[in-house]
Amino acid sequence: MKNRTTHPYQIVRSFSSIARAALGIALAIVVPYAAHAQTVTPPSVPAGLEVPAPNEAFLLGRGVGTQNYVCQPSGPLGRVAWTLFTPQATLFDDQGEQLTTHFFSPNPVEGGIVRATWEDSGDTSTVWARAIASATVKSNAIAWVLLEVVGTKTGPTGGDTFSKTTFIQRVNTEGGLAPATGCDTLPDVGGKQFVPYTADYFFYTN
Repeated sequence: MKNRTTHPYQIVRSFSSIARAALGIALAIVVPYAAHAQTVTPPSVPAGLEVPAPNEAFLLGRGVGTQNYVCQPSGPLGRVAWTLFTPQATLFDDQGEQLTTHFFSPNPVEGGIVRATWEDSGDTSTVWARAIASATVKSNAIAWVLLEVVGTKTGPTGGDTFSKTTFIQRVNTEGGLAPATGCDTLPDVGGKQFVPYTADYFFYTN
């Protein structure tokens, strides 16, 4: 029976391989959250859309998606109009890494009132906000909006990216307006249109 001797170099090489594998796993975990480490300069906005001091911007997401409309009865009998029932968008950082998803959902803090919602793609913390001011900057694009936070929720493992959010701005909008046609008479009720748009979203905390 032969004795096998493990050379010190083999031990070092094996340890090095294990260390590299562990580092790779660690980076895979850390990288998605590194996208949140931003230096954010607040945008120039029309009067009334400013975020009050001492709030500071901590996150910028470039939104890409659709504004989703449904044709519904509106006003006097027989009138119909396109009504926004949810945005459906994904927000990215400037390196193309996904940051959040954006949609409408019931806010548990307000007893289920449906609000604009953003959910962090890494830790699934969530923020709900209500619009308090808006301005039309381009006639062919949805308005710029200032939103005040009315609810937050930590993720299931304690993720708190959005837990201290106070205000959100939607700016630099392109597209997203309700269609000009297709919702004209009662037979059109129930029809849906998904209109592409882009926008920048700035998140603030104090």
